[in-house]
Amino acid sequence: MTTGKKIGLSLLAFVLVVVIALVIVVLTFDWNRLKPTLNQRVSAAIHRPFAIEGDLDLSWERPKDVDGWRGWVPWPHLHAEQIRVGSPESITDADLARLRALDLTLAPLSLLERRVTIPRIALSGGEATLVKRQDGNNNWTFDLGDTADDADTTDTQPGWTVDIGDITFDPIALHYRDPTLDADVDATLSLLGQPIAFSELSGEVPVTNSGTDRPVADYAFGWQASGTYRGQQIRGEGKLGSLTALRQPGAPYPLQADVTAGQTRVSVAGTLTDPLAPKRIDLDLTFAGQNLGDLYRVIGVTLPDTPPYSTRGHLSADLATRDALTFRYRDFDGQVGDSDIHGDLTYTLGKPRPSLTGEVVSRQLRFADLAPLIGADSSGDDGESQQEAPQQPTDKVLPVAEFQTEQWRAMDADVKFTAQRIEHGDSLPLEDLYTHVRLDNGEVLLDPLRFGVAGGNLNTTLRLDGSQTPLQARVDLHIRRLLLSRLFPEVELMQNSRGELNGDASLSGHGNSIAALLGSSNGDLGMIVSDGLISRNLMELAGLNVGNYLVGKLFGDEQVRINCAATSLEVDDGLARPRFFVIDTENALIKIDGSINFANERLDLNIVPESKGARVFTLRSPLYVHGTFANPSPGVDASSLLARGAVGAFLGTVAAPAAALLALVSPSAGETTPCNDFLSQIQTRP
Repeated sequence: MTTGKKIGLSLLAFVLVVVIALVIVVLTFDWNRLKPTLNQRVSAAIHRPFAIEGDLDLSWERPKDVDGWRGWVPWPHLHAEQIRVGSPESITDADLARLRALDLTLAPLSLLERRVTIPRIALSGGEATLVKRQDGNNNWTFDLGDTADDADTTDTQPGWTVDIGDITFDPIALHYRDPTLDADVDATLSLLGQPIAFSELSGEVPVTNSGTDRPVADYAFGWQASGTYRGQQIRGEGKLGSLTALRQPGAPYPLQADVTAGQTRVSVAGTLTDPLAPKRIDLDLTFAGQNLGDLYRVIGVTLPDTPPYSTRGHLSADLATRDALTFRYRDFDGQVGDSDIHGDLTYTLGKPRPSLTGEVVSRQLRFADLAPLIGADSSGDDGESQQEAPQQPTDKVLPVAEFQTEQWRAMDADVKFTAQRIEHGDSLPLEDLYTHVRLDNGEVLLDPLRFGVAGGNLNTTLRLDGSQTPLQARVDLHIRRLLLSRLFPEVELMQNSRGELNGDASLSGHGNSIAALLGSSNGDLGMIVSDGLISRNLMELAGLNVGNYLVGKLFGDEQVRINCAATSLEVDDGLARPRFFVIDTENALIKIDGSINFANERLDLNIVPESKGARVFTLRSPLYVHGTFANPSPGVDASSLLARGAVGAFLGTVAAPAAALLALVSPSAGETTPCNDFLSQIQTRP
């Protein structure tokens, strides 16, 4: 054997010995010896505790699904137990994540192609705790320091990619703690036994408009959650798409959830486009509850208090926009109490406050469903919000429930609402409703707030300034051409009445409830009723016991025609006094004076009648109405006798108020009404 062959054989033998030695070392090496160094270096890199506290092992296995010579190249299989990733001590002492075991397989040949391929990952006993502090810091954001810069440099090298295959895991326990949201939620994420097709949960209504023709992936994961959120008990469950769908750029990712928070239930089913870098959401959204006002506590949107409600529509948002993030709730249909609602709303997360815009229509609105908007029914026992509201005192008529003005400052709004038809009892002549609501930094403006009433309209401008403490309010009210025959549609006696009701009012006040606002109000009110009818029967049908008593004392049981009833009231700090309050009937002139105190809800009114013509009153003393709004006390002032000509003398002193009221007279079809003649005579009366 030549010297060259001997040297070659020696080198080959040496290489074989080295390879065999390396294989033996790799196969027999106790990888646990590397744990202290590995734990230390990873902890230093991520600036938080990291430890593999259990067994660490590396084995080799041939791939089963690879053909050719590549199938003979063994793949390393890493097995680690009791892995712990801690949290920064300044945030929490709870670990960010724990794993009972991790199994990971690496395809080594792909490294030659600058690709990290991990065909399989198996997790067991996983648990994660996510904590966010009041200052906004959290335990899931990693501060990699200089390592981050190095990583950025590595990432910029072209060609390196990461490809992860199947991931299997036991149910993973998740815990979320966030004092800023008053959230303490526990959840479980698990694999579904069998994938569920997206179409099985999407319903008949299309739920995706992502701008892509890619099919929506099946649901692969399920989750359940329970805990507290914004002071309310929550529970929910849902489903998510697979990890493969999660990693497909530009593809719609399926998600579904059904969550209950307090008495509010929210259900969504749809897609999130490109979830790792979200671009768009398209969801069917259904929510229901006892009170729309409760949504402020759930999603931070300020809505009025209502009876129980439910609604379904389509929610979409372009998450990739550079402008303010905007959510659109389109083509929704629902119920509020017994009233239907339809429309489109847009919610924009802009500065300085989010805003809500849109238009809502009710084809048939039940009048009772409007009651919570003005603080009525505050003593009811339906719904959590009403239970928390102050109870209406039994001796008070004006609502004492306070407006939640702090919610008004949480967002702005510009919403139009139309009720095409108002459903009500026979005694209410309401026909329709339209209002344009604007909310700007705590100031609410309803302009107009317009009701169709008895063939005429009640047109109001209402301003509530919740940016001030207490709330400042102003209302301007215009009543035009209300037909008396339709004001009392169930009263047969009124059907032949040709008269109208017209009036103007302007009031301002301060306070956080209807009772407080009226109790501090200042302003004026003028009203005209022409060519009407009055009788005890009418008062009885209207349920006015005091009116029934007074009419009985003045006119007995007969029906009496009113030529003109006119009043001009001055309101000063909640105390209303008539400048002019006269009723001209076919048989008598009636003067009313005294006061109505809205602050303490007390009445102090005097009624002085004076007969006309041949009619002689048996009544020789004035009438009075004292007491409270809740318990008025009418009677006869036996200590005073009627002074002959008292009303006529009074009319001689009120020419100016009478002239102002004359401007309210709105004759029908150009005819002159009895009020025209009556008020004109007062102006020229000596």
